[in-house]
Amino acid sequence: MLLSIIYQDEYLVAINKPSGLLVHRSLLDKHETQFALQLLRDQIGQHVFPVHRLDRPTSGVLVFALSADIAKRLGEQFALQTIEKTYLAVVRGHIKEVGEIDYALKEKLDKIADKMAKQDKPAQPALTHFQRLEKFELPFAVSRYPSARYSLVQLSPKTGRKHQLRRHLAHINHPIVGDTTHGDGKHNTFIRQQFSFSQLALTCKSMVLSHPVSGASLTLRSDLDKNMTELLEKWQVSHHQYNKLNEL
Repeated sequence: MLLSIIYQDEYLVAINKPSGLLVHRSLLDKHETQFALQLLRDQIGQHVFPVHRLDRPTSGVLVFALSADIAKRLGEQFALQTIEKTYLAVVRGHIKEVGEIDYALKEKLDKIADKMAKQDKPAQPALTHFQRLEKFELPFAVSRYPSARYSLVQLSPKTGRKHQLRRHLAHINHPIVGDTTHGDGKHNTFIRQQFSFSQLALTCKSMVLSHPVSGASLTLRSDLDKNMTELLEKWQVSHHQYNKLNEL
């Protein structure tokens, strides 16, 4: 697999991670053989250091440092939550035009990967801003309604909790399409069967950070996930709307 590199200099490299690719080896996926870290290392011929997480089913901007020192500097920005991230998602229902989700999240621990972690942490503050970019109504009765409604939404997480966007959208009853943990099984099945879309409809479209050496503002943008693009084309997103997406 050849990864799409969206930015590279002597200090860091950023890729457009495809949906379904793990960032690095995990106890949860012992039999998986491909990881972004190893693929990128082999592709550019030098060691890379992960500085943040992107869930396996989520696509989009993923940053690696090219030294331990740069990894530390970038990691501090992520820890301080000074990095501006913009995601795009397709969600069930017609979400309101603009709003925020201020809902504390209790950390969900995995029995294997997090067995050494503290088990009784209190819920942590979590905040997500959102803006609806487009809404769709399809002439299919998926559940008890005569039509199926969806929205394309821009998400800006202001905190970095585990699975924050997926859990926040589910909390306001607009789960992300393709989310098998927090989503709507009937709609996931409908979209998989009707439109051949079988992944999480969530992508990190852009990220703004301070360059770890120069301090200058650095904006990293990825193309919209190919499968999400095809899904939206089937739903007849206008050419004008696509231009707006690529400006994010």
